[in-house]
Amino acid sequence: MRITQKYIDELTYKIIGCAIEVHKEVGPGMLEKVYEKCFLIELTLQGLSFKKQKRIISDYKGHAIDTQLRYDVLVEDLILTELKSKETVPKVDYTILKTYMRMLSVPKGILINFNCNHIFSEGQKTIVNELYASLPKE
Repeated sequence: MRITQKYIDELTYKIIGCAIEVHKEVGPGMLEKVYEKCFLIELTLQGLSFKKQKRIISDYKGHAIDTQLRYDVLVEDLILTELKSKETVPKVDYTILKTYMRMLSVPKGILINFNCNHIFSEGQKTIVNELYASLPKE
């Protein structure tokens, strides 16, 4: 499999589809941990591999630092997915997602907020970085 922007975009579409399916079944107003469990089931049903709630180890001048930070879900080792259940998502959550993406060297991130009416139009935001930009388009 060749990693391209197109491949990552297709994977993004599948991930957002999983979130939409969870939202259709569960609806808004549930705890984040419940959404995460349902989301992981949906990813599995779609045949996507993932890692969940892993610690982020950072490098500082050649020294590994256990940051005590954990990401929510890393799909196919390419797309970092942060799950929320908030009335409004503060800008700092997007900044944190960008930082985690940099620390993990992944090209794309998706912040999904299940506490909304429609995941596709208002409950998700995708973010790309220079790693994504450096990939071939097709």
